[in-house]
Parts: sequence; C-alpha cells; structure tokens
Amino acid sequence: MNDIRFEWDENKNRININKHGLSFNEAKTVFYDTNAILFDDPDHSENEDRFLIIGFTKSEKLCIVSHCYRQDDVIRLISARKATTSEASFYEEYNGG
Repeated sequence: MNDIRFEWDENKNRININKHGLSFNEAKTVFYDTNAILFDDPDHSENEDRFLIIGFTKSEKLCIVSHCYRQDDVIRLISARKATTSEASFYEEYNGG
C-alpha cells in the first residue's frame, strides 16, 4: 500500500490549512489506516465521482477526507477536516468500539 500516489491543488491545500488546520500531506495518511471507512459522496459528485474516507492520520487525528480517483491510480484530495462528534461515533461503532 506504500505505492499509493496522491495529488492536490496547492492553493486548495493552503486554504484547507487555514480553514481546518489540516494539510493534505497529513490528510493523505488516513488512507493507511487499516480501519478507515470509505463511502460514496453522491451529493458532491456532479462532475466526477467523489468519495469520503474517515480514519486516523499518522498523528492520530480522526479526519474525513473528500477525494476522487484519477487515471493511473492517483488519488486527488479535495478537502479534509477533523471528524465531527457524530462521525467519530460512527467510526467507533463501525469498528466495534
């Protein structure tokens, strides 16, 4: 799984850091959480299929990351933020906690 490739718009990354205090470089580590939960995001899939993943970052922050899949197995990060209380509860319940 170390061969996952990521991309993002650097301007959106700066905006995300200012708005949510979370860089895309940190957010991408959610994809290495073996208990992460992946689901469709049909409400934001008008122009492309988008997905959400919820899981822990390498620095142990529970986050939710919006993303899409590009050609050549590249994951494009769109936004990332700390999980809400209800999202954290969902993650815990889903993983038997």
